[in-house]
Amino acid sequence: MRFLFVHGTGVRRERHDRLFALVRERLTAGFRGAAVDSCYWGDRFGATLGAGGRSVPGLRPGPQGAAPDPVDEETAEWALLLADPLCELRVLAEVGRPGAGGHDRGRDGGHGADAHADEAADHEDDFAMPGVQAAGARVLALLGALPPAPPRTGDELGALLHGTGLAAGYAAALDSTADSAEAARAAARAADEPQARELATALARAVTAAALATAATDGADCTAAERDRLVELLTTRLGGDGRVPGARAAAVLGRLALRVTTQPLLDARRGSLTVGATPVLGDILRYQSRGHELRAFLHARITADPGPTVLIGHSLGGVALVDLLALAAARGEAVPGAELLVTVGSQAPFLHELGALTALEPGAKLPYGFPRWLNVYDRHDVLSYLAEPVFPGDARVTDHEVRSRQPFPACHSAYWKQDALYERIEQAVTEAEIG
Repeated sequence: MRFLFVHGTGVRRERHDRLFALVRERLTAGFRGAAVDSCYWGDRFGATLGAGGRSVPGLRPGPQGAAPDPVDEETAEWALLLADPLCELRVLAEVGRPGAGGHDRGRDGGHGADAHADEAADHEDDFAMPGVQAAGARVLALLGALPPAPPRTGDELGALLHGTGLAAGYAAALDSTADSAEAARAAARAADEPQARELATALARAVTAAALATAATDGADCTAAERDRLVELLTTRLGGDGRVPGARAAAVLGRLALRVTTQPLLDARRGSLTVGATPVLGDILRYQSRGHELRAFLHARITADPGPTVLIGHSLGGVALVDLLALAAARGEAVPGAELLVTVGSQAPFLHELGALTALEPGAKLPYGFPRWLNVYDRHDVLSYLAEPVFPGDARVTDHEVRSRQPFPACHSAYWKQDALYERIEQAVTEAEIG
C-alpha cells in the first residue's frame, strides 16, 4: 500500500518539505511497511508574476517622506464616515470651544475642563436674549425641518438623490443624524456663527454618509462629485458654506482616517500585498485556467506505481484530485491504483456548487468508478467545505470534522498535527479493505 500526498495552494519547496516530513512521520508510524510519497507541484505548476509585477500599481513605492496625497486623505475620510457616519460630529463635540474662564476642551484634557464645558453647553441659553435661538440649535432645527422626500423634479437635491439611488435611504439618514446624541452635543457647543457653519457641514456629511452606507448593498451609483454636491446642497440648506469643510473636525478626522482605515493601507501596501498573495491566489487562478497540466502530472505520479494507493490532497491539491478522478471515471478509465481519496480543507464541494469544478456539471453526481472519498474539514477553516450534502445519498462520500481550536487562517494548516485526522484515515483504510 502507498500513500501519495498532494499539497495545497501557495506551498513552495521549503514549506512543502517541512509539511511532508510531518505527514510522512505520522503515516509511517500508523501504517508499518507502507510507502509514503509526495507529489510536489508548487515550482512547476504554481503561479509566479511573469513580468515581475509590472501590472500592479504601487509595487514600486514613491519617495520616503512625501506629503500625503489629498485625494488619498479624502478617500480615507469617507471610508471612515461610511463605517461611522456620526464620527465627525463626535469629533466636533469633543474638540470643544472656549468657555467661561478661558478653558478650551481641545487643549485641556482634564476632567475639570470636561465638566466645565459640559456645564457651559447645558446652560448656554440661560443668558440668551428672549426669542433668540443659539447658533448650533438653529442649525439642528433646520436639519429637523428638511423634507424627508424632496421632489424628483424641480429640485436639485431631490433630482440628485433619485439619480444616485440614495433617495430610499435619505429619510432614515436624516432621522438617524438629527436624533443622535452626537448631533445634539455638537450643536450645544456651536456658540457662534463660524462654529454653526462648521456644524452645518458636519451634519450634511453625516446625512450623506448615512445614506451612502445604507444604499451600498442596494447598488447605489454615486460618484465622488455627486457626493460632494449633495454635501454642498445640504450644507447650504442648513445655513453653512458647503465648499468649506469643518476645519477642526476635518483636521482630526483626516489624520485618524489615514491611520485606521483600510484604503490607505491597501494603497500603500498594494504591491507588497499582491506579491505576498500571489502564490496562494495565483495558484488557484492558474489551476482554473491550466489545470490540465497539473492533473496530467498527478496522473503520471499515481500510475507510476500500480499498487493500491491512498491519495491525500490538501486544499487545492484535493480539488485537483477530485477533478482528475472524476474526469477519468467519466471516460470509463478509472485511475489505476486509486483506492481511497482523502481531501483535507478542500474547496471541491463548494466549487461544484458554483459550477466551477472542472470535472462535473452543476448538480451532477460522481461518476461510476470514482473511489471512496473521505472529506476532512474544520468548521473554523473558511476554505474547507462539506461534501456529503452536495452529493446526497452517495455512500462513497463521508465528511469528518476535526477541531484544531485555532482561528483562520491557522486552522487551514493545523490538520496535520491532529491525532483525529490520522485516526480517521486509519478507519477509512480499514473500511476500504486496502492491504
